[in-house]
Amino acid sequence: MLRETNVLSVRELTESLGVSHMTVRRDIEVLERAGRVHSVPGGVRLASHLGLEPARLEKETVDVAHKSTMARVAAEMVAEDMTVYLDAGTTLLAMVPHLLQRKRLTVVTNDFGTLLELVDAEQIDVIHTGGLLDHRNRSSVGRLAAGTMRQLNVDIAFLSSSSWDAARGVTTPHEAKVDVKRAALDVAERSVLVAGSIKYGLFATHRVAEVSELDVILTDDALPPSAASAIRERGTELLLAGSANERVAAS
Repeated sequence: MLRETNVLSVRELTESLGVSHMTVRRDIEVLERAGRVHSVPGGVRLASHLGLEPARLEKETVDVAHKSTMARVAAEMVAEDMTVYLDAGTTLLAMVPHLLQRKRLTVVTNDFGTLLELVDAEQIDVIHTGGLLDHRNRSSVGRLAAGTMRQLNVDIAFLSSSSWDAARGVTTPHEAKVDVKRAALDVAERSVLVAGSIKYGLFATHRVAEVSELDVILTDDALPPSAASAIRERGTELLLAGSANERVAAS
């Protein structure tokens, strides 16, 4: 039924299948854990394949309030004297104003927007990875960018993604992005995925990392409870940024 309509309400399913509300909920949970569907308020949608990542200008206007909150919470993880990696992305770019008051900070990035924001911040040491230019995302990707990363030691790597879920992990439609993201994971003492809940349940062809490889996932508090449970089961700490900044530790 989902393959035909993509989205269905719980009410539609109970009526069409002639089963109870709880039965539908249990079946949705099983399918969600297998990475085949994604819960939405009052219903369920088919997990979607991401064939092309949105351009940077498109991303800047989407989910702005959640991005701002996540950026602030992410910046609170950064202490003075740290070396941090900021992956390409509008949410991680929004971290920069919060970092300007830190002393003896080194920021490593492949993002040209982040680089421009830090050009006049002389109190912060900045390292750009260089590498192949991704025009749509305004960042550097590929093996040259990854080679720069592998020469460094990083305290925290903040990664971005336009597609992620508990079953398939962090994915990307662009193979050239995998190298630099993997390199950042390999050289970082701690890794944090910063990605909105609207991207949860999307998946792309190229896998960057399993959820269990990440130390922390920071998303917004609109993440469905079933998704939160699936992440906790994989041993990754979950941080939900919202009105209460609820912190959900892995069991």
